[in-house]
Parts: sequence; C-alpha cells; structure tokens
Amino acid sequence: MEIIKADISFFEAVKRITHDTINAVYPHYYPDGAVRFFLDYHNKDSIINDIEAGKVFILLDDGVPAGTVTINANDIGRFFVLPEYQGRGFGSKLLRFAENIVFSEYDEAVLSSSFPAKQIYLSKGYVPTDYHILDAFGDHLCFDNMKKKKEVFERET
Repeated sequence: MEIIKADISFFEAVKRITHDTINAVYPHYYPDGAVRFFLDYHNKDSIINDIEAGKVFILLDDGVPAGTVTINANDIGRFFVLPEYQGRGFGSKLLRFAENIVFSEYDEAVLSSSFPAKQIYLSKGYVPTDYHILDAFGDHLCFDNMKKKKEVFERET
C-alpha cells in the first residue's frame, strides 16, 4: 500500500472511487435526493480543480487505486475507500496520512462527516462541532462538522 499525490492522470480513478463508494454505501443511510447531492457535489470540475491545486491524494494497493482524500489547508475532505477495500485498515492509514499533513501546519483538523462515517471519526478522536440539515433535491441531507485537536493526535502516536 502506498499513498501518492494525484496528478490529472488519476482523475478517473478519484471520480470512480468517490462515486462508486457513494453509490454503494450512502443509499443505506440517505434518501435519493441526498445521494444525488453528494454525487453532484463531487463533480468533474471540483475533482479536477483539487487535483490541479495539488490537494488530492490516492491510496494504491499493489498499484490499484483503492482510496482517496483531499486536503485543503486543515480541512480533510473527499475521503473515500472503495467498499471492497473497507475493513482492511486502508481508511485508517489514509486518515493518518491526511492528519500528518494537516498537523504539520495546523493545531486542528476539521471535516464534514456523513452519517455512515460519523462513528469512525468519533473513534479516531474527532468531536462534533455543529450539525446541519440541507435541502437536497426535495430530500434532507444531515451531516456533522467535526474537529480534532493536535494534542489528541499527538497522544495517539
């Protein structure tokens, strides 16, 4: 397993990881409008812009793209691991990688947590800061903003 900065040649892989994971996992937790919102939010232009800005990383398992994360200052986003790779520690390694980058410059990491990921983030030392409900194509999308302090991260290492 290795994690590398994604260049534009990885656009399709980042999009596939993101959309395949949303389509496989989110319908179990969210109504159709919310799933559509997530897919639209992680659109071609936003992914390309983030790759070109050097914010996107990809996790490779024996050269095969299996996960992705986007780091924008101290914000960890677009964090997805394909369902067939989940439960093998790849998500923990990818999150730790992102946190190492964030905490090398900031005292706090922030992220927005989907409902299926909230328990994972809680177990990794994140705490909710606020809760949001958005209108999403006629449905509701609920999510938490969460944060983790550098001191918590340092105690874990």
